[in-house]
Amino acid sequence: MKLSLAILSIAATASAFTSINTPARTVSRSVATSDVFAPMSVRASGSQLEAAKQTPHGGTLVDLILKSDEEKAAAVAATTKALQLSPRQLCDVELLMNGAFSPLDGFMDEKTYQHVVDNVELPDSGLIFGLPVVFDTDDEDLQPGDKVLLKDGDRDIATIEFSDKFLPNKAYECLKCYGTSEIEHPGSLMVATERGKYYMGGKITGLNLPVRDFPCKTPAEVRETLPDDVDVVAFQCRNPVHRAHYELFTRALDDPLVGENGVVLVHPTCGPTQADDIPGVVRYKTYEVLKEETKNDRTRWEYLPYSMHMAGPREAIQHMMIRKNFGCTHFIIGRDMAGSKSSVTGEDYYGAYDAQDFAKEKGPELGVMPVPSLNLVYTDEEGYVTADEAKEKGLSEKKLSGTKFRKMLRGGEDIPEWFAFKSVVKVLRENN
Repeated sequence: MKLSLAILSIAATASAFTSINTPARTVSRSVATSDVFAPMSVRASGSQLEAAKQTPHGGTLVDLILKSDEEKAAAVAATTKALQLSPRQLCDVELLMNGAFSPLDGFMDEKTYQHVVDNVELPDSGLIFGLPVVFDTDDEDLQPGDKVLLKDGDRDIATIEFSDKFLPNKAYECLKCYGTSEIEHPGSLMVATERGKYYMGGKITGLNLPVRDFPCKTPAEVRETLPDDVDVVAFQCRNPVHRAHYELFTRALDDPLVGENGVVLVHPTCGPTQADDIPGVVRYKTYEVLKEETKNDRTRWEYLPYSMHMAGPREAIQHMMIRKNFGCTHFIIGRDMAGSKSSVTGEDYYGAYDAQDFAKEKGPELGVMPVPSLNLVYTDEEGYVTADEAKEKGLSEKKLSGTKFRKMLRGGEDIPEWFAFKSVVKVLRENN
């Protein structure tokens, strides 16, 4: 019944919009090679990002978190209601509080929401913004002007002063943001079945960051750890890192687009993703063991409490913008990044290079250089090389599908080391 209602809700027409407002360069390398991080690139001449720490999106890194107990107590005392945050809402509130969503200082009102949906940018400033950030609710009693305490269990997280309340056209939102309003798309399914009937805009005042099983540093904290005179290349992932991923992000430092002595920030999302993805806590454990196993000064690891939409090209822009706020100058764009398949037909919703193409188009304006990921394959003769090199040399490729890997994992079979790290496999089996 809920799914039926959700489908009806997402099929709402544009006339359903009403609002209540208050005034208001590649090298062959085998798995065992030890010189993975040898600097090989030459800084591109004339790069605007040369020898400069990345400027936050909009020019200023937002920090909404109150610093004193007195300020926090006063903010709580001014509220009249309390709400429990969903896991997705908790991620969004944290990223608003800590400045990852700079220049936003709260959830989008209707004007901002609609402009981002339509134009992939914020109104007035024209700053690029990939996806809307919205507070959803089914509560009929919540009204503009209400000051509400937002909680995670017993922990006070933030307060919000609502500015407006509106009925979104969810079908239109999904069509524009995900490229489809079909319920088989995980993003559309989320909007239809998880989000509430109404969206509400409002300014956030931060009280306390959530307590998580995995530590999530703020953009300001991460920036303090990064060098300010070299390029910082971000690598986003939502799954355990296997050998091909590792080769991919280490070799990205050799790309001609990346300056000499650049570093890579491996920055996995550990928030809600697709229903069949490995839980965030388990993913975090795999990253921690791999971080120790492959420790190197040119690789940094941090974690992001972000809720995935599987929105393909537009989510790639969202990730680039967030990593810009964390101090990154470059961003690795993989094949079919943030892509998804129909849960009915199994067909891909996006082309393999749609996200890369969109990132190349928007990157200069955003101020983040997209670095296309290499299409790497493993060969008996030379280890990991590009697919083109393997074809040109007639090398013997070895393949292992994700489905076959998961079957071998469950069955206790030996996983080839060219495919996965033993330490990662061990964690996955212990938490299966």
